[in-house]
Amino acid sequence: MQRISRTLGRRDQRACSLSRGQRADVAGAHGNPAAPPVAALAPAFAQALPSLDRQPATYSHEVNGEMLYVLCATLARMGLGTPEVWTECGEDPLAFAQRSIVNRIGADTIALLERTVEYHLEVTDVVGADSAGLNTGQLAITIDCGGCGYLKIGPALRALESEEDGLGAAFYWTLIRSLYRVMRIYDHSDAQAYEESLIEYAREDDPANRDQYEFPEVEKALPECIRRSLKHKSEQRRLDYRRLLWRHRDGRYGNWIGHVEMIAKLARVRARSFKPSDFDGYYDEPPLPALLIVFEEHDAVAACFDEESQHMLEGSAEPAFCAVFTLDNAEQCSAAMRTAERFVLINRSVCELIEDIHAWEKNGNESRDRDRGDASLRAA
Repeated sequence: MQRISRTLGRRDQRACSLSRGQRADVAGAHGNPAAPPVAALAPAFAQALPSLDRQPATYSHEVNGEMLYVLCATLARMGLGTPEVWTECGEDPLAFAQRSIVNRIGADTIALLERTVEYHLEVTDVVGADSAGLNTGQLAITIDCGGCGYLKIGPALRALESEEDGLGAAFYWTLIRSLYRVMRIYDHSDAQAYEESLIEYAREDDPANRDQYEFPEVEKALPECIRRSLKHKSEQRRLDYRRLLWRHRDGRYGNWIGHVEMIAKLARVRARSFKPSDFDGYYDEPPLPALLIVFEEHDAVAACFDEESQHMLEGSAEPAFCAVFTLDNAEQCSAAMRTAERFVLINRSVCELIEDIHAWEKNGNESRDRDRGDASLRAA
């Protein structure tokens, strides 16, 4: 409201009483109304009040939203984010955090994982099916598995056994025992456990219904080299496997062996692990398998997985990976990042192994290897 200047005459003239015979030419007097000599308000102009046309109509507040900026600062201190990345992201903290993490993992690695396994990485302040909050200042890196990878390993084992007896078994056991340390997989042992439970159900069922059960007979699906090796599970046998792989690391299948040795090496690195019991949140099921390992297409292992997978999404599953850290604790931040990086690197090696074996089989190498291993051809 503007200030009104007093320009209508001297004070004594304005203060004269109407009873002294002066005419009252004011609006509302008897007779014709006259225009008021004084305006009550100043004339309106554009900048009297701010316009609300382009202002936000609503505001929202996210609990612990300020931690996003603290996370960005932590990523910058760890060298994952730079001022250039901050500028490229338009100073958007969420985009900056995502870009920084992606840069650490690598675009090529992410593309490789997306072709093989359906992983979802998230940095969150809640953990568990009931979204239980973490302690003040804590965040969690979680990786959830929405769809598992697939490795048909039977042809590769036959090719390795043709190089030296026991090489295929050494390759198989080194691979799955290393993966057991890091993530959940589904292999012949899971199929055998399912078959045993199916047999137990049949025993407890009405005798008239037992003929309706169809048992997968997993043991018959195992390659001969794996069946023989089931009798040898000692630590000495594991050392023999390592030596056997070492002798063939520069051989015809050295790239496969290199991937498995890298997986074994990374799996032996000590890393902090987290369990659902560490948090107030809970899960109904263990993590979903990140990898299905079968010997042949549609074999007994695959059949068991098809049956069990129908019920895997009925409850809330644990994440495939989880690491909790406190933002103002540099050691915890570094440890969480190293643990996550180890998980990603192992999965990258697994994906590279899958693609190498698939490409080898697609090019018809398995049939040529079989021809070389045929006894009649060797005799000729």
